[in-house]
Amino acid sequence: MSWEPEVKELQLRRHKSLQLGGEERVARHHKAGKLTIRERIDALLDRESFQEIGQLCGDATWEDGKFKDIIPAPYVMGLGKIDGRWVAVGGEDFTVRGGSSAGLVRRKGGQGGFVEDLARELRIPQINLIDGTGANVASALKSKFKRLPAKDGYERAMQLLGLVPVASAVLGATAGGPAGRAVMSHFSVMVRGTSQLFAAGPPVVERALSKIISKEELGGAQIAVNQAGTIDNAAGSEEEAFAQIKRFLSYMPQNVWQMPPYVSTADPVDRWEEELLSIVPRNRMKPYDMRRIIELVFDRNSFFEIQPTYGLAAITGLARLNGYPVGIVANNPRVNAGAPDARDSDKMGHFCEVCDQFHIPLVFLVDVPGFMIGPKAEAMGTLRAGMRAMHVGMQATVPRFTVIIRKCYGMAGALNYVNNRLCYRIAWPSAEFGSIPIEGGVAAAFKREIEASNDPEKRRREIETEIRSYESPFRTAEAFAVEDIIDPRETRSRLCNLVEAAQNYLETELGPTPKNGVRP
Repeated sequence: MSWEPEVKELQLRRHKSLQLGGEERVARHHKAGKLTIRERIDALLDRESFQEIGQLCGDATWEDGKFKDIIPAPYVMGLGKIDGRWVAVGGEDFTVRGGSSAGLVRRKGGQGGFVEDLARELRIPQINLIDGTGANVASALKSKFKRLPAKDGYERAMQLLGLVPVASAVLGATAGGPAGRAVMSHFSVMVRGTSQLFAAGPPVVERALSKIISKEELGGAQIAVNQAGTIDNAAGSEEEAFAQIKRFLSYMPQNVWQMPPYVSTADPVDRWEEELLSIVPRNRMKPYDMRRIIELVFDRNSFFEIQPTYGLAAITGLARLNGYPVGIVANNPRVNAGAPDARDSDKMGHFCEVCDQFHIPLVFLVDVPGFMIGPKAEAMGTLRAGMRAMHVGMQATVPRFTVIIRKCYGMAGALNYVNNRLCYRIAWPSAEFGSIPIEGGVAAAFKREIEASNDPEKRRREIETEIRSYESPFRTAEAFAVEDIIDPRETRSRLCNLVEAAQNYLETELGPTPKNGVRP
């Protein structure tokens, strides 16, 4: 006697799970311009690498003691591979109850779900494909009581942030717990037009605040990515969102006990770019293209920018130098002359923390006149945010290398520097330094003398000219107050050699990164 009847039932149940919420709901989902959860997993993972877990979960109906039908649980998860490396992946099935909780004995996904245990215990990246609204008030009709919030808490999600890379794609209107999980990621992306993210959706906002607002107005990419910075990047399609997740993971180790992946490159270490010699204008008030410098110095086509539309005075992203992953933190002289405000500071601090967590060296490209000033900047809490970024930077244990391209002034100029670790600073001939820019500094330090002069404007210019005569970077190098001045065309080879040499240190520092103290 065989077990063929039971195997046939198993096959039927698996077939039922593949139907998701049924043809009508799947069609409606497609009409909204969205892929189903199973299509998303197939698009993200290497072909035929998905090993599903918990496929038989759901709300079944029985008749005369025999299985009749089942509505699948609104979450699909399991193991799979991206570029040959294992990941834990899961996401809500919006075609079943809008992706809300299934009320199972144990969660498949979401906070405290089995998929988080997979990532933690197997030491592999976790990918969240988020398309759900979290808790459903109708669950009280079934349980006959109201639960306290966070029955399934974020403790595991918090642990994962210190152990393995976590990436999230927001793929629909997302609120509550799923929205929180999207934010608790090392990298997040959403799709313009079809994805929104908020603490609570328009119906709740209307009832609580008597304000009628659309999903897009409340939490579309323009808000969540560009203004709030809640989500890192935006994509034009789900496929593009998956490509960004793959790109992010390509720089990441599987966990904090492994080295970031090296990729061989045909880009010569000694590539000599003539354009670098004239890219910085002699007129120190004129901006230039910092992203072009990144293109010319780092491995060709290796730069993956993170948060490109948020905190525009700062540029952050991952790249490679001779095949080794590095994190780039650069000032953008085209926005506020590169002066960071609160948003820029939060962006830089978070990015440095991610790189430090996964043993990725940091390269700073500096052109900063100081923190952003003025009433708006002060009201934003720029100084506090800047000190938080400095606190993160001072705790970072990864090697850091600084290229001072032009201005390096004030506390913002110190974000790339620490006294208790090796901090190698390279200056271009266009570099200038100081605690405060000459223009404002002279007006403050020599106020009485200038005002007492017969020609205050003339006296101010005279003092500025005298002080400027001492600002040559070569004077600073003579005192070893900056480690080196180089031909800008040498920048690539210098950085490539430094990052390669740093691999010896990184190999001795694997494991979770310690954090000390309280952020300002």
